[in-house]
Amino acid sequence: MKKQLFKEMSNEELLKKEKLLKIFTYTFVGVLVALFLMNIYLRTKTGSSTSLIVPFALFPILIINMNSLKEIKKEISSRKIK
Repeated sequence: MKKQLFKEMSNEELLKKEKLLKIFTYTFVGVLVALFLMNIYLRTKTGSSTSLIVPFALFPILIINMNSLKEIKKEISSRKIK
């Protein structure tokens, strides 16, 4: 499947993509924070937690999503949709 550029999307598609990406990104942030806090709690209770690496390994996905969201917002503002 070819990645569609934001400039080639219609206004409706762009707004829909922004809404979905916002929901996913904010949910993902919540899950990462919960995972990080849970790992800290387990580390204090048991003394070692090797799963502390997981939130840090998933962090680049968050950065990619936030950059995509920023690009979508820039395209929306350039089209003066909102």
